[in-house]
Amino acid sequence: MIDPHKLFPFELDPFQKQAIAALNADKSVVVCAPTSSGKTAIAEYAIYCALEKQRRLFYTTPLKALSNQKLRDFRHLFGEENVGLLTGDTSINREAPILVMTTEIFRNMLYGTPIGEVGTSVFGVDVVVLDECHYMNDRTRGTVWEESIIYSPPKIQLLALSATVANSVQLCEWISRVHGDTELVYSEYRPVPLEFHFCNSKGFFSLLNEHRQINPRLKLRPHGRSRAAKGASATADRDCPSLAAVITHLRQRQMLPAIYFIFSRRGCDQAMAQLSELVLVDGDEAQQIGQVLQNFVRENPELNRPSPILTALSRGIAAHHAGILPAWKGLIEELFQKGLIKVVFATETLAAGINMPARTTVISSLSKRTDRGHRLLTASEFLQMAAGPVGAAWTPLAMLSPCKPPTKGLRKQPIWPPPLPIP
Repeated sequence: MIDPHKLFPFELDPFQKQAIAALNADKSVVVCAPTSSGKTAIAEYAIYCALEKQRRLFYTTPLKALSNQKLRDFRHLFGEENVGLLTGDTSINREAPILVMTTEIFRNMLYGTPIGEVGTSVFGVDVVVLDECHYMNDRTRGTVWEESIIYSPPKIQLLALSATVANSVQLCEWISRVHGDTELVYSEYRPVPLEFHFCNSKGFFSLLNEHRQINPRLKLRPHGRSRAAKGASATADRDCPSLAAVITHLRQRQMLPAIYFIFSRRGCDQAMAQLSELVLVDGDEAQQIGQVLQNFVRENPELNRPSPILTALSRGIAAHHAGILPAWKGLIEELFQKGLIKVVFATETLAAGINMPARTTVISSLSKRTDRGHRLLTASEFLQMAAGPVGAAWTPLAMLSPCKPPTKGLRKQPIWPPPLPIP
């Protein structure tokens, strides 16, 4: 048993101590705590223990991008020889004691193993970390997490981490029934508080007043019944600020860097193109970006050709979505983590736990297109985007903008959201 005080240069929070004590008692653990509260430290403690005992640990994530980031982070902490990666298209050091993978890969590894038995695929594994386990509530992918838990041998400890599981008590009870003794560790303390703002053509406002009610300045004024729908639509259009106006507001208030969520790849690319005249970095930052880009092109000569991505990066602007090559996404994440990218236009996948230390997240719409048509965001989706990518070193400011997305096929956004409690 390792003393956690010797591993971390900071005092652990009570929920972290509780989770570590449960792991040391050979229990599985479900940890529900706000973003940036330190859930990853619990997983890191489990990794240290696995390495000391010369055993193995699997770290599963819902996205390849998140798996790639964890690979980089864990290599830095535990050494390249101790960490491997296994995704659908990449296999790196797969026999390493610490193996990062997507949850689908882990589920597939268990398919050939009878329930409750230890197959060759999980031989020597003591702990499996299920990061972002709230994906279990996803209608299309949730069964992956359920099957992973059901098929995992009881001797393997499960460490489920999430910030947005609404039914955490039921989840813990279910895991106890199908897998083994499981303890729930729950914390509502958010070390980095959220502030909500709203931006329209009239300016920049706090979304809620001191009583946590919608700011009266943002309430719709009643229109006469005779007003034509077309005229009302035109008025709504005039209320939508331009992308440049929103970014300018953020810059003036020192609220950059920011992640700007747009629910389409095309919308992200077009938003990046719309800011072709905007430069958000100073001379020193531009020089640093230039040096990183030179090294990147040297290491990836096949990408050494004119590209709108390169042009935008040199001005501190980027887009991040599934349509961008992994090499480009890795570069964008690296520059953003260094504070050299000031605005990144991203789809909601970036909210899934990727460490992007933003000061502000902008949510451009309160509805999104799904396979069942448009629907409003759920409260958990909203909060996941508001705080999911925010690093602990920043004070996150979740801002709503009624900008029309730059994609013609998307529905117009509401002028303001329904009231949501500040965590």
